Amino acid sequence: MLTKITTYFPTLSAEQVAQMTRLDELYREWNDKINVISRKDIDNLFEHHVLHSLSIGKYISFRPDTTILDIGTGGGFPGIPLAILFPQCQFHLIDSIGKKIHVATEVAKAIGLNNVKCTHRNAKEERGHYDFVISRAVMNAPELLHLVQKNISRKHSNAIPNGIICLKGGDLSQELATLNRWYELTNISDFFSEPYFETKKILYIPI
Repeated sequence: MLTKITTYFPTLSAEQVAQMTRLDELYREWNDKINVISRKDIDNLFEHHVLHSLSIGKYISFRPDTTILDIGTGGGFPGIPLAILFPQCQFHLIDSIGKKIHVATEVAKAIGLNNVKCTHRNAKEERGHYDFVISRAVMNAPELLHLVQKNISRKHSNAIPNGIICLKGGDLSQELATLNRWYELTNISDFFSEPYFETKKILYIPI
């Protein structure tokens, strides 16, 4: 329900609430054509997808003009909800599957998101530089780090150094044991009380 979003983010403007509201209709419509969200999960859109994406906005409040690359965005998560939350930041959403990036493109266009660019591209081919790279369970952390550290700008302007912020779930001990560098792991249950988030985490790796 949208009320979950407005409860946790009470300062959203009327325009932002309207944009969030439209996501339900748009993703249902597109999901009937192109399966970007599990059919069984579409009724949980706001909690499992939108609110989950917005947890990054509880971890860090991006300053205006921050540039963010969303790797493997699928139909637009976490990039589109975060672009609504941070309208003064610039988001570039990429995915290697064309039909999924098409959905993200059309959803962003339908709700008037002018701070989003969507590109059909493999992360290996991305050459741009960004303050942060974000992702949602795309690949294991060492592989992601190896792939995108070339894309992280060395000019820092936010409260934390530039780096990777990814949404993770489950037991990460084996994955993180091979990371061989400092990281921070935050429980999303620190921000949201719903049982769904009990095993969900935010992994931050500064570059």
